[in-house]
Amino acid sequence: MADSTQSATLPSEDQIADLVATFYARIRRHPSLGPIFEHAIGPDWSAHLQVMCDFWSSVMLTTGRYKGRPIPVHLKIEGIEPRHFDAWLELFAATTRELFSQELAETFMEKAMRIGESLKLGFAFHAEKPEIWAKLPPRAIPLSVVKNRT
Repeated sequence: MADSTQSATLPSEDQIADLVATFYARIRRHPSLGPIFEHAIGPDWSAHLQVMCDFWSSVMLTTGRYKGRPIPVHLKIEGIEPRHFDAWLELFAATTRELFSQELAETFMEKAMRIGESLKLGFAFHAEKPEIWAKLPPRAIPLSVVKNRT
């Protein structure tokens, strides 16, 4: 549950670390997400977990610790499909609901959903079939992107 010294909608750094450790332990066991992450990260996840703590600290607490560029990093990973974003969000939601108060879980999910949409749009601009990534009608994706892929 939420730390009483923290706002109901802001996590502590310890809560972020707990979320990252719990969530990514579940990712590793997930039948479709686990193999993709394992292939991209390898057997030692410690560096990735630290990056994810920095990322969520920056997102939730505006600490500025994360300095990466998530879209280019994710574009390099083979095998990612739109369905993986849905599975990731479902697992993330279940984990936040289990670990935190309803208010804090909802705050994490609002951010996670925005980040997921941003990543999907990033894929839409670089995928062979951008409309499957954006879940938008083809006219919602810049015509130049669609024409360049045909």
